[in-house]
Amino acid sequence: MNIDTTQPWGIAVDYAGRATLTEAGHTVYVNVSDTSLSSIIAPDSITGTYSPVTVTAQFTETGDNGAVLRGTGRVTVMPVGADPVVPDQTAVQQAVAAALADFEANTSAYAALCAAWPAGGGPGTGTGTTV
Repeated sequence: MNIDTTQPWGIAVDYAGRATLTEAGHTVYVNVSDTSLSSIIAPDSITGTYSPVTVTAQFTETGDNGAVLRGTGRVTVMPVGADPVVPDQTAVQQAVAAALADFEANTSAYAALCAAWPAGGGPGTGTGTTV
């Protein structure tokens, strides 16, 4: 993923912290949000610190008969001291890389599961007896 150095988070995000990009042939949905429950950006009334910012990236690919593979990635950017979080231009890139790695791991796990359960039968290593 190429980082846009003119954007605080390395990619243009809309008013709600959302962005969409294409990476490795996948349409990836990105969300940048703070972890507070408030719509006002201010220090927490108890701890006196600002909330961390979470950057998530996720995508799905679907196939025949409802088959779905997903990839998700998440990066948390922590505030330093009593200051608000400073945007990290590499956070989206890291989250997208994690989502792609997760997708590859899920693809391998799905392939292994399919190999263990060949089409038209039960598991390939079963004994054929019932309990």
